[in-house]
Amino acid sequence: MSDSDAPLCRFETILLATDGSEYSEAAENVALDLAQRCGARLVAARIIPTDTQHDALSPPRGGEASKEAQAHLDTLDKRAREAGIDASMVLRHGVDRHQEIVAIAEDFKAGLIVIGRRDRGDLSRLMVGDATRKVIGLAPCNVMVIPRGAQAPHRGLLVGTDGSELGDQAARAAIELSGYCQLPLTIVSVAVPGQNEERRQEGVQAIQRLQAEAREKGLEADATFEEGRPEVTLLDVAAREHRDLIVLGSHGRTGLKRLLMGSVSERVIGGADRPVLVVKNV
Repeated sequence: MSDSDAPLCRFETILLATDGSEYSEAAENVALDLAQRCGARLVAARIIPTDTQHDALSPPRGGEASKEAQAHLDTLDKRAREAGIDASMVLRHGVDRHQEIVAIAEDFKAGLIVIGRRDRGDLSRLMVGDATRKVIGLAPCNVMVIPRGAQAPHRGLLVGTDGSELGDQAARAAIELSGYCQLPLTIVSVAVPGQNEERRQEGVQAIQRLQAEAREKGLEADATFEEGRPEVTLLDVAAREHRDLIVLGSHGRTGLKRLLMGSVSERVIGGADRPVLVVKNV
C-alpha cells in the first residue's frame, strides 16, 4: 500500500457526533484537539430524536430541545474559532441517530467520526451501545470512540494486528497518525493460546514488517508479540506502555461481513479507559 492509499490520508474533516451530555464531553475535547493538531476541518453534529406521534402531542418540548442543542453548538463553534479551527455546526432531527450521523459523514466527506461512549452495566460493560455499534458498522470512514473522562492522545499509540489485510491497514493508519501527532507507536500481535505455529509466525512477521515501515518514516516504533486473550492483552499492553490511543481494525481474520463489528474490537472498545480508533476497510 502506498502512502496515498493509507486510510488516514483523508483525515481532513473530522465529524464530532455529540449529544451534549457528560458522555460527550471527552469526545468534544478530543475532536477539538485533533482538529487543531492535524489542521483538519471540524463538523460538530447534534441529532434531536424525532418521535412523530409524541412531537405532535407536545410540540413545545421539541422546540426546547432544539434551542438547547443550538446553544450547545454555538458554544462548540466559539471554542473552535478561538482555537483557530475551521468548523461547521449541524443540527438535525431524526428517528435513528446513527443513520443521521452516517449521512452527515457522507455529506461532508468526513475522514473520521469522533463519538463518545456511554457507560454500561456490569453484565454488558464490555459491549458497545447499539447506536455506536451501528455508526462503526455503517460509517464511510474510520471511527474514534471516546470513553468518559478520556483525553486526546499525548503519550503514544498502540495498534493491534493479526497479520490480516485489515490489520495491516489499521497499523498503517496508526503509523500515519503517529506522524501527524509526533507520538511514539507500539505495534502488537497477540497469539491465542493453542494457536498453530504458522499463524503465530504470521503475527511476528507482520509486526516486524510494520515496525520497519514506521521507522523508515522516521517514527519511534517498537513491536511486541504477546500471548493471551486479545481484548485483555491489548488493554494490558496499552496500560503497561503508557499508550493513550488504541488502534484496531473493525474485524480480524475471523470477522464476518454480516456483522457490524468483530467481537475483539467491540470488547476492547467496551473495556478501554482511553480512546479507541476503529479503522474501516473503506
